[in-house]
Parts: sequence; structure tokens; C-alpha cells
Amino acid sequence: VQLQASGGGLVQAGGSRRLSCAASGGEFSSYTVAWFRQAPGEERELVSRISWRTGNIWYTNSVKGRFTLSRDNPKNTVYLQMNSLKPEDTAVYYCAADLAALPKNYNYWGQGTQVTVSS
Repeated sequence: VQLQASGGGLVQAGGSRRLSCAASGGEFSSYTVAWFRQAPGEERELVSRISWRTGNIWYTNSVKGRFTLSRDNPKNTVYLQMNSLKPEDTAVYYCAADLAALPKNYNYWGQGTQVTVSS
């Protein structure tokens, strides 16, 4: 499966942004899909994940209540709605997918989209 992430850009603190991860070449509903982010000088961080098997959605603590992950299976797209953005949310955001229900490593990655939150 090929992934295409989009939706990044510059936004002021407190603003919102929606990222999209569009998939092609596979049955996206059968994949666990995740959003990661990586800030300069930092390690890549798992932000949110939706398991294909259970539909369970997980969020890292720092984004709970502000970010919402959703998927549109007919469109083969997963979205990350980001509200109340903070400067510390600034990072390159990547979507990833894997056939495992709870992957330790993801086999498929999108190209990343930059989100910059200004204070």
C-alpha cells in the first residue's frame, strides 16, 4: 500500500489543522493506521493509532482532547483533526500503516507533512 500525507502548513497557536493520509494499492480498512511526528532534534513519536481489528483509537497523552483520528474506509483515507494547537505540536507528521493489529514496527510510510505552530 502507498500512503500520501497532506494538510500540513503554518497555523497560529490555538488554531486547527486537519491532516489526511490517503492510501492506494491496498484494502485500507485491513490496516492499522497511525500518525507519528518528529520535531527537530527529537525522536519520532507515536501520536495516534487506529487498529483495524478493534477500531480502537489510541492517543498519546499530550494530544488527548485536542486531536481526533478518524477513518473513511470508502475513501481509503485517515484523518487527524488537530485543534487547540500549541507551538510544541510543531513537527513533521507522518502516517504509517501495517497489517498487524498492534504493530511494533510499521511497514508502510507516507512522506511526511510539516506542521508549524506559531506562538
